[in-house]
Amino acid sequence: MAQTRRKRRSKHRGTPAGTIETRGRTGRKPRPEERKAAGSGAPRGRRNRFDQQPTWRSAAGRAGVAAGIFLAAVIAVFRQNIAAAISAENCFVLRRDEADRGLVVDPGDEPDRILATVDELGIGVDAILLTHTHFDHVGAVAPVARATGAPVYCPRIEVPVLADIMSYVPWPGFGPFESYDADETVAGGERLQLAGFDLDVMFVPGHSPGHVAYSIADEEALFSGDVIFQGSVGRTDLPGGDWPTLARSIATLVDALPAETRVHPGHMGLTTLGQEAATNPFLREIAAQR
Repeated sequence: MAQTRRKRRSKHRGTPAGTIETRGRTGRKPRPEERKAAGSGAPRGRRNRFDQQPTWRSAAGRAGVAAGIFLAAVIAVFRQNIAAAISAENCFVLRRDEADRGLVVDPGDEPDRILATVDELGIGVDAILLTHTHFDHVGAVAPVARATGAPVYCPRIEVPVLADIMSYVPWPGFGPFESYDADETVAGGERLQLAGFDLDVMFVPGHSPGHVAYSIADEEALFSGDVIFQGSVGRTDLPGGDWPTLARSIATLVDALPAETRVHPGHMGLTTLGQEAATNPFLREIAAQR
């Protein structure tokens, strides 16, 4: 598949759009062929996000937005369904209150919907941030980058996956997705200053080899990708996954960030680190073994 390099355009720029409501959906019922494809190829490992019904509702998003940030939405943009469950990937578009610049995190699919949200917000996109490169998190990277001119920040270890997405799709029936050459790379330990945010990049492998999370400390917000979910954690039965590594990454997040940190996960609804430490069976298992 041909690779796409960024071409800068200024179509999606403008003035602040005022108060933005958070919108979302939990996905659609899988088509029969998708159920067949997912069921025949998906390995069954530790109980994980694909074993659970997504719980996102837009009201939860409004209640959970950190002060000073508008999260526009584009929740549950991923159309496909895996392991015969309804699974929706969360893509986030965020900006500071009344700012005219913003960020996109993990554009998994439906680029037109993401770009419509950017237009409604009236913002320019300073960067597209990727937590990891599983196809449900990067399927819309190329068209969104092309339309906005925004540079794409990709975990360094996973750059080859973004550059050849379809070669890493583990099951038939998904895609096609357009590959992309990353503009910038991250490996953990960086501090990025983008769209008025100071973001700390945290290396949290285990779900995938190069997985990172983005922490905005002054907003107590964490964009965690597929590390921690509401009542669950990321799966480790895909290539490069490893449960002991993921457990160490989760422990690192819990130790490093306040309990009040609002977790914006790659699937399901918003939560906090404290809530998950107290109620999530996987996090309680990790704590008991330390």
